[in-house]
Amino acid sequence: MKKVLLIVLSLSLVVTSCKSDELYENLNRDPKNPTQVAADFLYNSATKSLIDQVTSTNVNRNIYRLLAQYWTQTTYTDESNYDFVTRNIPQYHWSETYRDVLLDLKTSVEVVNNDEALSQSEKDARNAQAEILMIYAWQHLVDSFGDIPYSEALGEETLPAYDDAATIYTDLINRINAAIPNLSGSGYSSVDQLYGGDSASWVKFANSLKLRLGIRLTDVNPSLAQSTVESAVSGGVFTSNADNATIHYMSSTPNTNPLWVDLVQSGRADFVAANTIVDIMNNIDDPRRSEYFDQNLGSGVYTGGAYGDNNSFPNFTHIRGKDDNTYMHDPTFAANLLDFSEVSFYLAEAAERGYTVGGTAEEHYNNGIAASFEAWGSSDLATYMANPDVAYSTAPGTWKEKIGLQFWLAMYNRGFEGWTVWRKFDTPDLNIPVVSGSPVPTRYTYPVNEQNLNEANWEAASSAIGGDTQTTKLFWDVD
Repeated sequence: MKKVLLIVLSLSLVVTSCKSDELYENLNRDPKNPTQVAADFLYNSATKSLIDQVTSTNVNRNIYRLLAQYWTQTTYTDESNYDFVTRNIPQYHWSETYRDVLLDLKTSVEVVNNDEALSQSEKDARNAQAEILMIYAWQHLVDSFGDIPYSEALGEETLPAYDDAATIYTDLINRINAAIPNLSGSGYSSVDQLYGGDSASWVKFANSLKLRLGIRLTDVNPSLAQSTVESAVSGGVFTSNADNATIHYMSSTPNTNPLWVDLVQSGRADFVAANTIVDIMNNIDDPRRSEYFDQNLGSGVYTGGAYGDNNSFPNFTHIRGKDDNTYMHDPTFAANLLDFSEVSFYLAEAAERGYTVGGTAEEHYNNGIAASFEAWGSSDLATYMANPDVAYSTAPGTWKEKIGLQFWLAMYNRGFEGWTVWRKFDTPDLNIPVVSGSPVPTRYTYPVNEQNLNEANWEAASSAIGGDTQTTKLFWDVD
């Protein structure tokens, strides 16, 4: 849990237009005095806030596993039916990312720059680590909303204008290119939850994030996509699960995996496996079912709840670990910001497009599946890969459909990336929710507070992207 000191610092009006009531509390402290909080604390807290946000399954803050249709709900089904408004989910994600991730990281940079005890190389390395996490967070915001406040965000402007999403992407690529060379210095170590200050690992993480930035652009800016992807691979991306950007949670609060908080500590039974993923995995006899799901209906029996319906908890397949407090029900269950499986599928797409990334699309595709099996401790990889519906040469569909399906399956515990795979590859076929019958969203709508407090800029941004609706497509989602 963040100390009050950090929370007070974060509650500043300079945090873009996230001007909810919480941002006006405790204004008796000067929010512009960065010497009040150590850079180590700000950096550490921002890292945890970022990974907690992308890992959580609390329906007030993160519904990406529902958008990807890995899970569906039981008693309360608003979110499975794409109701973003009742719980104001976009507002939470917006505020949390701007305030507790980006602002804290920006402030950590300011504190580091003012620390006369640090050498310039130490400052550069620490700031480069913060910069990589900021780039990660900025991309996450763009890929959630589209155009967002960027150039005027985190500064003095309390009602910032929105920047064009494609322009932000270009700038993020420039920023990551500038940051990577500085990662070789002596950066954060003891407070670095990802790599413990290992500079070589940070370079791989940064290049893998750069790969992600580039691959998103393949359909809209092929030349920039190719140069970015090839540069990332040349610089060195993940080559095994040992490289994954992972946080290892602890067994006691407040440092448990947030999944445990909502699946176990809450005492609730809000989620079951969705029929979307269960049916697909049943059809191809995917051995990961025994790692992804409990066998509460009998040995080898998996039945997903109808997506978006009022599903009875006892009658459908549960999330793995319900019966023995393992996997997602384990408070120490690790979480990833980016992993080798994801990188491998990006490389498979790049190879199909003729980019110079080494290896074939089939080899990278196989690596992505194998990395997922290894991460989950699943056996029978060879049998699975020999399945004609899985083997790259015989699996049905185009290369996009082959890669997209296996990519989506591998992102099971990373709902945002699973949803993004569907948006980019248009596969697999997701279900229409039973109750609302609404189409699958392609973006978050802007927070209600933006409409109320930053109306002119919200209206301009809404017009620029083609309307502030759940089905407006992001700039890179052209198919």
